[in-house]
Amino acid sequence: MQGKNWAGVLRRAAQDLRPVIGAGAMRDARVLLAHLLGIETDRLTLHLQDHPGAGQDAAFQALIARRIARQPVSQIIGQRAFFGRVFQVTGDVLDPRPETEHLIEAALAEPFDTLLDLGTGSGCILLTLLAENESARGTGTDISGAAISVAKANAVALGVSARADFRVSDWYNDVTGQFDLIVSNPPYIALAEMAGLDPEVRDWEPQIALTPGGDGLDAYRAIGAGARTHLTPGGRLIVEIGPTQAGDVAQIFADNQLDRIEVAQDLDGRDRVVSAYRR
Repeated sequence: MQGKNWAGVLRRAAQDLRPVIGAGAMRDARVLLAHLLGIETDRLTLHLQDHPGAGQDAAFQALIARRIARQPVSQIIGQRAFFGRVFQVTGDVLDPRPETEHLIEAALAEPFDTLLDLGTGSGCILLTLLAENESARGTGTDISGAAISVAKANAVALGVSARADFRVSDWYNDVTGQFDLIVSNPPYIALAEMAGLDPEVRDWEPQIALTPGGDGLDAYRAIGAGARTHLTPGGRLIVEIGPTQAGDVAQIFADNQLDRIEVAQDLDGRDRVVSAYRR
């Protein structure tokens, strides 16, 4: 008697996942199976009556085991969609999140020719802005050389590498010149909050991209302190924040003589983006 088809294998995988990750079990199982089969998730239904080939069931169970260990789906499949594009993702970079798209929208609300992305990680912010603004050029910095390698690969894949410069740098340390726009999604989680994070974040994403330690504001202090030096007159600084940090970040920017400070909310009504201008 022939073994189970993919429909049965998928149901079993979702049952194994459900006690660990709850309601998203079937969704994640479908994404992982589509990845294994090399098809889009929305075409998976067409293959559910097929039977696994040699080694395929075992390979799928290995993917499910990684998810049971709480490894993020994006790391398992090696990519994540962001602002309509697909970005390579590894354990060396922060997983691009939908909340960060609010920063993209704020940046695109006004023109810019040059931009600097501090702590670029996968490059999702810098490269999205370059793809959306085909006349712009940009620089991405990160303290992690491994993250810079991921960002460079994404720049090539998106066809914007000719307009993107990358360098390993601790914030502004190895940055010269001025920019119309500075953007950043820096580490902002307070050290005391780390233990309460989901295992997918706390145990799998790079700690250096999650927390600067202490009260979680050190990155904003460094970014604010160098902003006037690296912004053109009238240039903008836009950062993503944690939902309780708007007041503190706004004060840091004001203390560094930045002007027209504004806070924008995400779709859940939480403070998400702080912007300011050089006087």
